[in-house]
This record gives sequence, C-alpha cells and structure tokens, in this order.
Amino acid sequence: MNDPEIRALLYPLLAGGVHINELPTGTTRADVVHITEHFMHGYEVKGDGDTLQRVANQLRCYGEVYDFVTFVVTEKHLAKLLPLLPEWVGVLVATAGGLRAHRAASYNATVALAPLARLILLEEVKQFLLARGLGGASTLRGAEIGRFLRTTNTVPLSALAQYVRERLMARLPERLLWRAERKAERERRPPRRKPKQKKPVARKKAAKV
Repeated sequence: MNDPEIRALLYPLLAGGVHINELPTGTTRADVVHITEHFMHGYEVKGDGDTLQRVANQLRCYGEVYDFVTFVVTEKHLAKLLPLLPEWVGVLVATAGGLRAHRAASYNATVALAPLARLILLEEVKQFLLARGLGGASTLRGAEIGRFLRTTNTVPLSALAQYVRERLMARLPERLLWRAERKAERERRPPRRKPKQKKPVARKKAAKV
C-alpha cells in the first residue's frame, strides 16, 4: 500500500476538529496532524515504498509538540519499527481491509514550550506573550523568544498549547484556500512540452591513408 491509500483509510477516523497535512514540525513535516480543542495528535505514515531511516528524528520532533503520536504502517515495516518506538507511541497497521490497531497511543509527557511555539508564526507567539503581561516580547527576535521559553517558569504549558491549537485551527481555511488557488493556477497553465532531443550528428570517419 502507498501513502495516499493509507491516508484515505486514516482520515475517516479523525473525528472532530480539523486535520492538517504536511505540517512543518521541527526539522521534519508531520504527515497528518489531528487538532481539536483539547489535543494534537501527530500521525506518521509509512507505506510499502518508504523506509524507516528518519524515524528517530521524526520521533524527536513529534515528541516535543504533540500530545499523542501514532505511526501508521504496513505489515512490511511492523517488526522492524516496534523496537524503535517508545511504549507511549501508538501503532496502526494498514491492510487492504482497513486499519488495524496494534496499540493505542498514550499521552505524551515530553512536550516543551519552545518547540511548541515554533508551530505558529513568530508574531503570534509575541501576541501570546504580550497578552500574558510580558511587555518586552514585541522587540524580541525568534532566537531570544526560544531561549526565554526554554528557561521560563512563568508560562504554563497548557496555556500555550491551547493557544497554538486555536491558531492552527483558525488558519486551516486559509491553507485550504491557498492550496485551491495553487491547484487552479496549475490547471490553467498549458502543459509543458518536452524539448525535442537533437539527434546526434554522425561523425565522418577519417579516410585511411
């Protein structure tokens, strides 16, 4: 099974809220993120044609921001994947008959302020900090805000998490509109013509003397 086929099985299971495809997360992109008022659940899809080379980095990035994480894989990957995952990560197995739950995701207790804030725009983070009475936030650069969030005890994780969920959910209509416009633009363009390949010019053999 390939990625689109697996996603088609996953989407109907994401009840309530919204889901976002290819959400930038740390140094990677989460295939699907299900966002509701109460949680964010990151899903990583591994079809038959995928490898497990990036699992360690994906786990690190997802573990810093998502309340729940689940890998959705084919039988081909299951045996090799399981030793790479901590017990709190969920696993769904994709088959021709649908998705089978190998184990449910447990709550992730490793979410951190600074990585979570990077899911939204810098200006949005500044607005959040200003609303909490941190008046100097408007002049801080991204790296300075990151250092502040890594060391502060004055910003509740639950408050920032709720704000991030609200901002991401609010931006979904804009994302969908942008994608629709891009798709329409591509469809309006004339199909590209393949350049004609020049036939190699046969070299004349030098006359033997």
